[in-house]
This record gives sequence, C-alpha cells and structure tokens, in this order.
Amino acid sequence: LPSPIPWPFTQPVTPDLLVSPSSQDGDLGSECPEDRGNWTGRLDFLLSCIGYCVGLGNVWRFPYRAYTNGGGAFLVPYFIMLAICGIPIFFMELSLGQFSSLGPLAVWKISPLFKGVGMGTILIVSLVAIYYNMIIAYVLFYLFASLTSDLPWQHCGNWWNTDLCLDHHVIKEGNSTLPVNISNTVSPSEEYWSRYVLHIQGSSGIGDPGRIRWNLCLCLLLSWTIVYLCILKGVKSSGKVVYFTATFPYLILVMLLIRGVTLEGAWKGIQFYLTPQFDHLLSSKVWIEAALQIFYSLGVGFGGLLTFASYNTFHQNIYRDTFIVTLGNAITSILAGFAIFSVLGYMSQELGVPVNQVAKAGPGLAFVVYPQAMTMLPLSPFWSFLFFFMLLTLGLDSQFAFMETIVTAVTDEFPYYLRPKKASFSAVICIALFLMGLILTTEGGMYWLVLLDDYSAGFGLMVVVITTCLVVTRVYGMKRFCRDIHMMLGFKPGPYFRACWMVLSPATMMALLVYNIVKYQPSQYGNYHFPTWAEVLGILMGVLSCLMIPMGMVVAVLQEEGTLWERLQQASRPAMDWGPSLEENCTGVYVASLAGSQSPKPLMVHMRKYGGITSYENTAIEVDREMEEEDEEESM
Repeated sequence: LPSPIPWPFTQPVTPDLLVSPSSQDGDLGSECPEDRGNWTGRLDFLLSCIGYCVGLGNVWRFPYRAYTNGGGAFLVPYFIMLAICGIPIFFMELSLGQFSSLGPLAVWKISPLFKGVGMGTILIVSLVAIYYNMIIAYVLFYLFASLTSDLPWQHCGNWWNTDLCLDHHVIKEGNSTLPVNISNTVSPSEEYWSRYVLHIQGSSGIGDPGRIRWNLCLCLLLSWTIVYLCILKGVKSSGKVVYFTATFPYLILVMLLIRGVTLEGAWKGIQFYLTPQFDHLLSSKVWIEAALQIFYSLGVGFGGLLTFASYNTFHQNIYRDTFIVTLGNAITSILAGFAIFSVLGYMSQELGVPVNQVAKAGPGLAFVVYPQAMTMLPLSPFWSFLFFFMLLTLGLDSQFAFMETIVTAVTDEFPYYLRPKKASFSAVICIALFLMGLILTTEGGMYWLVLLDDYSAGFGLMVVVITTCLVVTRVYGMKRFCRDIHMMLGFKPGPYFRACWMVLSPATMMALLVYNIVKYQPSQYGNYHFPTWAEVLGILMGVLSCLMIPMGMVVAVLQEEGTLWERLQQASRPAMDWGPSLEENCTGVYVASLAGSQSPKPLMVHMRKYGGITSYENTAIEVDREMEEEDEEESM
C-alpha cells in the first residue's frame, strides 16, 4: 500500500474517558452527533444485537439443517465456521460502526471509492424488510387465530378443506383394524395454511397474483404500524422495546422445551435430531451449509450490526459483546432444535410415521407442522398462542434492525435535512415498503415471497461482505484498522482476528459464493416451478446490489481530479473527516482534522484542550511512538 495518508491510521490511541454522552459537540461540520442520539441504557446495545441475530432462522432453519447434515456431527463444522467466518466479521462490523459513529453509507468515508458497497447493502436490506414483515404478518394472523377454544386447523370439514383432508384424530381413533394410508392425504393444518390463509388456489402462478387477501393486508398494516411505533424515536425507543422482545422468546422457548421433552415419543425426535453421522463431515455440502447458517444467522453484511454499534459510546467493550452475542446465538439455535424435534418426535409417534416425514424447514415448519403438533396437545390454543407470540418477538427485533439501518444510513448522508425530521422520514419509509409489500398479500403472494427470499440476499450479500473485508484489510490497511481498534478498546486484535480478516474469512466466503453459483438451482414452491422471466427477475435483484459497487466507483472517480490512476488513488484514501465523530475522541493523527490543530504533537494539543491526562494516555503515547518509529523506517 502507498504510504501517503497514514494520518487516519497512525492515529494515536484512544481518547479521554472524560467524555460523557451528553458532551457531544460534533467536530465535523456536516455532523450533529448530539442530534444523532445514543443508546440510553447499558444493555440496550447488547440486547438489540441479540434480538437482531436471534431470529426466525434459529427456530425454523437451524434444526432442519442440523438433522439433514449429520445430526450432532453438524455442530463440528458449525462451530468451526463460527470461529472462521462468524466471529471475525461480526467484530469487524461492530468496530467500523463504533469507531466512526456512522451508518452503512456514510461509513464509507473510510474509502469513498467503495461507497457503492453501502448502497448495495441498503438495497438488500430494503428488499429483505419488505418480505420479512410479511412473515410477521402471517405470524400475527395465526396469533389471532389461536385466540379460540378450538383451533381452526384442528379438523377437516371446513369450507376450505378438500376430500384429501385427513384428521389425525381419525387415525388415532380408528384403531389398527383399518390401516389408514396417509401418503395421499393432506393434514388440516396444511390446507388451512395454503387454502385459507394464502388462498393460493386463486392464483395460477407468480404471473397471476389474483386478488388481495384483505385479512392478510390488515395484518401487514398492523405489523408495519408496530414496527414504526417501536422505531419512532430511533434507538431511544427501539432500545427499550428489545428489553422485552429479546428476552421474552427465551422464556417461551424454555416453556416449549419443557413441554416438548415431557411428551411421549419426544426422545425419538431428539435422537433423530442429534444422532451424529460423522461420515457426513467428508461432504463439502455439510461445511457449506454450516457456513451459510452462520452467515445468515448472525446477520453480517446487512448493516444492522454496524448501525447499532454506531450509537455506542466510543469505548464500549464490543470485543466482549461479540463473543456474548455470537455464542449466545449458537446456543439458542441448538436449544430451539430440542424444542422443535421433541414435539416432532411426539407427532411422528401419534401419526405412526417416521420423524423425517414430518420434519420440515422454513414456513412449512412454522405454519404447517408445528401448528398441527399443537392440536395434539391438551390446551392446544394456549401452546399455539405461545409459539406464535415467540415467533412474533423473534421477528420484530430483526425487523427493527433492518428499518434502523435504512433510516440511519440515509439520515447520516443528509443530517441537516433529515435528522430533525427522523420520525417523519421513518414513516415515509414504512409506508413505501408497506405499499411495495402489498403484492405479497395477494393470492399468489407466496410465490413472490419465495422469489424475494431466494434472491434478495443471496450472492449479492456475499459480494458485499467479501468486498468490505478486502477493502478494510487491503485498501484501508490492516495496521490502520488495528490501530483504530487499539484506540477504542486499549488493545490490538490478536493473530486470530488478523489471520481471519486477511485470509480465512474472505477465502471461506469466496468458496461460499462459488458454491452457490455452481450449485445454482431454480426456485420452486412445492411442485410449482417458476417461469424463466421470474428467475431472470430474481437474478437481477442479486446482480443489482453487486452493480452498485462499480457504479459507486464511477461516481467517486468523477468527483476527483487528475489522471485516472491519480483519481483512483485519491478516491480510495479516507476522506478528510474520517475518524471518531466526537472531538474528545480525536487523538493522534485524527486531531489533524480538527480546526486549528496543526501541531506536530497533536496528542499534546488534545490533552491541553481537554484538561490533561486521560486514562488512555499510555495507549495514546504508545501508538504515537509506533508511528514515529514507522516514519523513521520509511525515511531510511
């Protein structure tokens, strides 16, 4: 790397701990840190991260992925991939956000040439937010449907049922004298989901959406209203809501787990879930599945982690928080597997079929299999309500993160215009995404949801994360990045993190990307195969987020002067106002960006201005000394 611009990286160490959140007088002309806000409680950030990472995927994807990829043996590649890919990228995102106090767009002052990465992130998050809230709308629908003495999907004989419908009670009460062939039958819960909730028989495919289902439309409106009210005041309001939405699911999960393991046949399901099949570890598919589960479960690349960290105080211990959240997320996934498969084991025994015939993943588990299992329990409406309330709280705090990411990214770009009107701007975003999501409430809406789910955050998200990793380590520089972390936390990342950032994490994600492209399979929903134009539309969704990167490069280069190479060099260097957002935190090299600080000893200037020594003085002097030694080596 060329060494001009060591200024933002050679930076001396960390700032005064004399800083309090209330003393935020911004040092950048375009930034208004005191208007930006901070977390108001000690646990706001940690619980928000836990709520963001622990989502629907922990319940309906991890257990299924585990049992199809070697059972208990799947935990080996799972934790290895967590160490190689999950924890390092998680820590990198938090560090970028906390150091700069900027959202996913403005943070690219670190290297303006790559601002398109931020634009790609916002596009991906917007698409995901549209369909993710539709899933929350389905959950609300089932939640309200559970407020009854007799669950509506418990029996056949309703107007939406067909002749293929077979009630499990018929099997149970029919004794063994008349064996029942269930291979060509459909459960009441499956017909309730497809024929009543979705009314999918009214659509012939993705090109024929049919009519709007007004009950679903109202549930979608309610879910957007809840989300808006919770993010109305930014992190000040959502930071308080997560005290409930991030913790209450654990209470319900424990209740479901205790109820599950006490059921007859539960051990059969748990055995199916955990029995290790070590021969699976020789398959590359298992390792790829483990990496994908880590990648999506932790939510890296979506900008949510970066956004949340940007509201931290400068010295928040994100190193500790990284391990708490990532390991907590993994343990939650494993526990959810016990809660799910104990009930599936009971269900398979009741139906007299193998566990693998009732086990499903995704919406099929949440809206068909588990609701059906609930009807077999005493007090079934109570357990059904609890299950869907858990899904609601799991989904909501992830949706808060998506919305906060979009709003923060745009308001940080236009702080003077939008920050004072953040509540109104949030309302505009929510209304716009609600209107775009109306097609998901039609009779063919599930086809559109599957298309969005398969393509919106596929290879485009991987390209975004790989690019971020390479830019931070290669363009910005590993030494500079480690110094920034040293400045914030008082210590440099060890060899483990540096090795992962430089080689292991990007290489693993490259392998994921190649695997996804090579093993590409067209989308389908049940037996319905999507037409070619829908496939092309889906691929374009993914490609568009990738195209944001070269488009951003073109814009950045056009804003510079000189030859093309000079423009590229200038655009790849950090912006002049890159660094900590608060003046108190700008020590060392970053003091050069403050007005009137032209001293060759910027740390001394800073210390005189803010009243002498800080608790980070030793770190600051140490970093300054390192910088001087490097300057001497370069001059020789």
